Amino acid sequence: MGGLDVRMRDVACRHGRVEAVRGVDLDVAAGERVALTGTNGSGKTTLVRAVLGLHRQAGGTILVGGQSARTAAEWAWRRRVCAWIPQKPATGRFPLLARELLASSGAPVEAAEAAAKLGVGPMADRPLHTLSGGQLQRMYLARAVGCVAAGAGVLLADEPTAALDFAGQEEAADVLLSLPVTLVVVTHDRALADRCERVLEMAAGCLREVA
Repeated sequence: MGGLDVRMRDVACRHGRVEAVRGVDLDVAAGERVALTGTNGSGKTTLVRAVLGLHRQAGGTILVGGQSARTAAEWAWRRRVCAWIPQKPATGRFPLLARELLASSGAPVEAAEAAAKLGVGPMADRPLHTLSGGQLQRMYLARAVGCVAAGAGVLLADEPTAALDFAGQEEAADVLLSLPVTLVVVTHDRALADRCERVLEMAAGCLREVA
């Protein structure tokens, strides 16, 4: 199993004056699959976004593959090695085509193959805003497969099965758990969480181990 380790020390994040995440210490081993659960607003999404530098009001230390990210070059490396499936996938301010999203993975052939396996290959020439929530989620999952093929060692996924029916949830879980990466997945999907090696719960910005 491949992947890069993720290490957090005393991570804290704020939304203005509100402390969304506080004092998080977490070690995720290379190749480990970790589910992050908890109620809405507990800080799960904020924490995973902080790994990518998408949440600016963040303190503490986050290392990926032993590397910090302070300079522009270091952040660029971090975003290459961390694939990302957002909770509410953006369709873009301009009419981005699905195939352009897949190509942005860095491995367009592998991403297109994954899209075909996920049943959305024929939609590659459609603008993203014309896709349903489930179709868009599958496209982002296929893009993540391409990112891994292009060298990503960590996959951060935020509610990757939320817009899918039961069969789609199982299919997406199979894809996520088959990838040779470190997986940190924010989810309310109990079946997906149960297939991970560890389940963590966030409550009021704090993290605790469940299983």
